[in-house]
Amino acid sequence: MARIKIVLPATFRLTVVIPVRITDLNYGAHLGNDALLSILHEARVQFFRELGLREVDPASGLGTIMADVAIEYKGEAFHGDVLHIQLAATDLNKYGFDVVYWVKNQDGREIARAKTGMLCFDYNTRKLRPLPPAVAAQAAMP
Repeated sequence: MARIKIVLPATFRLTVVIPVRITDLNYGAHLGNDALLSILHEARVQFFRELGLREVDPASGLGTIMADVAIEYKGEAFHGDVLHIQLAATDLNKYGFDVVYWVKNQDGREIARAKTGMLCFDYNTRKLRPLPPAVAAQAAMP
């Protein structure tokens, strides 16, 4: 079976620190895959804030929508671990970009690599919109 391989960029724009909560654990007593996706969402919201971008602007209805997600698990995380999530925007295109995440614990042990494909979306018309030049410029900055 082919495995997903996430290519990490040379530099990351932001590091977000998020602790693993007891409610993030699954029956294996480690970080659940669903909880990791939620943690990545929180990290992405903070990353977008750094870029001056909102997931949805209530005034205009413009925002982003996730087109795809890929997660490559590298190790377990447990309750009490503190995740350090490095984020970068890559593969900018007419309608969006990818957000790449590199997740490590407080000891620097790799937990996961992930990528989400984010597209510019008009929530009023329910259609894709071109990525605004100002957002593209911000996302492209290292």
